[in-house]
Amino acid sequence: MLNRFDALFGEADVAFSGDYKNQLNDLLGLSRSDIEDVTPDGITDMSVYSKLIDVVKQASTDNISQANLITNIKSLGEIAVKIAKKVPALAALF
Repeated sequence: MLNRFDALFGEADVAFSGDYKNQLNDLLGLSRSDIEDVTPDGITDMSVYSKLIDVVKQASTDNISQANLITNIKSLGEIAVKIAKKVPALAALF
């Protein structure tokens, strides 16, 4: 069991030291109201936000290209793109 947690912590450490660590930190720093600002009709889609975090975390871990990161974010849909644009460094990609 301990090895499993060590592996998870190792993955998180890599993600937070990879190419997109600043974007990931900024994304995690968004408030609920920041997210609600971009969701239709004030409905917060925390599921999309969570998936967006996973995509940026994976991009940071795998050091994928900006083009692939953009494609992966766009594949999550319009809400994910709008949330990503709340982070200045990610907004610059669109």
